[in-house]
Amino acid sequence: MSGQVALVYGDALMKHHLSDEHPLQPIRVQLAVDLIKSTGLIEHAHLLPPRMATDQELELVHSAEYIQLVRKLSDPVMRRQVPFEVIDGAGYASADNPISDALHEGTALVAGASIVAAEAIQSGGFLHAFSPSGGLHHAHRARASGFCTYNDAAIVCQWFKKRGHRVAYVDVDVHHGDGVEDIFKEDPDVLTISLHESGHWLFPGTGFPEESGVGPGMGFAANVPFVPYTWDEPWLSAFDRVVPALLRRFKPTVLVTQDGCDTHHLDPLAHLAATTRIWPRIGATFHELAHELCEGRWLALGGGGYAIREVVPRAWTLLFAEMVQHPELAEAINDPATVVPAPEAQERVWAALHKDLRRLGEFHGIEF
Repeated sequence: MSGQVALVYGDALMKHHLSDEHPLQPIRVQLAVDLIKSTGLIEHAHLLPPRMATDQELELVHSAEYIQLVRKLSDPVMRRQVPFEVIDGAGYASADNPISDALHEGTALVAGASIVAAEAIQSGGFLHAFSPSGGLHHAHRARASGFCTYNDAAIVCQWFKKRGHRVAYVDVDVHHGDGVEDIFKEDPDVLTISLHESGHWLFPGTGFPEESGVGPGMGFAANVPFVPYTWDEPWLSAFDRVVPALLRRFKPTVLVTQDGCDTHHLDPLAHLAATTRIWPRIGATFHELAHELCEGRWLALGGGGYAIREVVPRAWTLLFAEMVQHPELAEAINDPATVVPAPEAQERVWAALHKDLRRLGEFHGIEF
């Protein structure tokens, strides 16, 4: 059963606009919601408006000083008074994280939208919720990184934890979910799992199997790196082996997923070779595990995806179709076939994956 499903979206989220030249463009979220509507999937969900996160909510994971700095940088007059060393230390000297007048408001709206989704689930009125503008998983406690100012993914995990939940966070973005993992690396009540292109080839350069948590959080972080040209079959093989096993051992009470779709072979910022054909399996697996382990509680976030028109709307619509349990409404938008690399690349992909799964198993005491 799908139960009550919420989709959190409003035109105010277009304020999360870093610059005209930036790869992260909010129009991709609007396009995804438009496709959800045109396929008829919206008839099986409730549309909820976003709101801005309060400073108190942002402080669930970010320092008060960092939030005040972001506010200053959002003001054209006050930002002139901020020393360059402070700007650099907070991650804003990089073109990845440009300063703009809507910096605080835009990203606080994204965080607020994800909190609205969490509130919808916690209230008992909805079993599942999708916040496609969310998934800004690279931001750290006091530093922006990788297009991310406030880490809404970590915020909702902490929000659920404070309400007594054991939180499982699964990140399928092509980039390692380093910000979320770092925030919870010592926390045994939040399990973080990230499947991503290897840090040997891609930002942020982390996310290897030996990174498995710190101190009391040891064993509560899991990382599955993929080498370039990994296509649908090996990607799904790793997903199927790792995610259900770790979730069943952890026994979460709520599932939070970051559903970046930049694993696609058309994505300009990475080197994997997946297609949209992985998304029905991803969505169905998350849906089944949420009902098996979490009484249905599943909060899905967006994430990366820079083939803005070619891929993002279709991938997230296919995911949402599984959330509302009407995959037949989205069948026509799926890629017609998988993309398989040359035989020598296939051999490299499988060899690296088997090696990394063995290493992951050694750190987590499970044979994958």
